[in-house]
Parts: sequence; C-alpha cells; structure tokens
Amino acid sequence: MRKQPAIEMNPAEIVTVLSVSPTEADQFSLQEMFNHSKWQLCRTHSLGSALAFLQARKTPVVLCEADLLPGTWRDLFAQITGLPCSPTLIVTSRLADDRLWAEALNLGAWDVLTRPFDKNEVFRSVSVAWRHWKDQQENTTAMKLMKAGG
Repeated sequence: MRKQPAIEMNPAEIVTVLSVSPTEADQFSLQEMFNHSKWQLCRTHSLGSALAFLQARKTPVVLCEADLLPGTWRDLFAQITGLPCSPTLIVTSRLADDRLWAEALNLGAWDVLTRPFDKNEVFRSVSVAWRHWKDQQENTTAMKLMKAGG
C-alpha cells in the first residue's frame, strides 16, 4: 500500500470512479460511501460492460474486483492501458494476500483494497489515484504543447 499525504481536491470538481464488481453487496457498500461525497460512482458488473463504459467516458479511477469471472483485473488492466486517458486502477479483493499485492503493484495497478471496505482507506486510495491520473493528464498536455511549439 502506498502511504502518501492527504490530497486536497477542488471541492467543485466531481471525480468519476468506476466500480467493476459482480458482487452487489460491494457495489452497495461503495455507493453508501460515495453518497456522502462529491464523487460520482458508476457501477458495472463485468469486464465487457466496464470496457464499454471506459471507451465511452473519460474515467480517472477504476476499482476492480480481482476475479470477475470470466476474466480478472489483469484483463481489464491490459485493455485500459491503451486508452487515450488511461484510468488509474485499484484492485479490490476479500483475500488481498501478499501475492496479490506484489502482482498488482508490479504490473502497474495503483493500489489494492481489502473487502469489506474501510471508508478512510477507500477515500485515501481514490484521492491519491485521482491526483496521480490528473498529474499524468496535465503532463501529457504540456508535452503536446511543447512539441507543437518546438
């Protein structure tokens, strides 16, 4: 888990987060948390519906259940890395053991959250992941402007 200082966000800025999980209880738990924030939680239940959503809508952060059946978080991660504004991926699992942590972080996922969800951990992880995504977008824009001017 990456421990970083709290991120201050513009209160007017709405952050879209996609939750990909076939488990309705997890979706409900996250929705309850997000109802008390300015963040917008969108929900899908499968790899296919998540990919369709992400291709249609710029989404900074994705919370993805480790096992989607069919498919896994790795399948989603492989697909989203090619998107123009690739989201930051956070893996979720009831059994977040050392193997999953090592694999997820080594392959490029942002974080791993254990279920049942802890509200403070969810908000910390999503905040930092969003900030990372936003910084990447700003850096990409700056590089394009430099290339166009040079």
